Amino acid sequence: MEHLIRAIEDYPTPGVTFRDITPLLGNGPAFHEAITGLADRFRSVGVERVVGVEARGFILGAPVAVELGAGFVPVRKAGKLPWAVAREEYELEYGTDKLEIHRDAVHPGERILVVDDVLATGGTAAATCRLVTGLGGVVVGLGVLLELAFLDGRHKLGDVPVQSLITY
Repeated sequence: MEHLIRAIEDYPTPGVTFRDITPLLGNGPAFHEAITGLADRFRSVGVERVVGVEARGFILGAPVAVELGAGFVPVRKAGKLPWAVAREEYELEYGTDKLEIHRDAVHPGERILVVDDVLATGGTAAATCRLVTGLGGVVVGLGVLLELAFLDGRHKLGDVPVQSLITY
């Protein structure tokens, strides 16, 4: 799978290497391998719902939910959800952003798997986990396609088990 991740130098800013997953998503067997690979790492923990983080987390999270026989819940940027929401603000490299989830999307005690495309600095993942736990959910893990380990995003997640298919 790793050979299908395109490295784009100096994007979005000079000195950054962007890891483009679109070639992997466009390859049916590799996309299937990624989905089953993520699902397999969490099959034994009783996932009831998968939370996918906007936007590429939707692409991966929804099929992982289907694979696990679980429900799917989108976490979106502020202002995108049409009903009552819980909101979490988090730090970016330069400023802050907000994520939202419907207030009835997670029920107390439900076992939640968070899925996203990349774990980098951990801000988005940590904010998503706070949203879930704030609604009473139990985060049983974070599954990502790529982890940029040199950015040490895991440290922001405390004891949340993290599984990544590819690590840089």
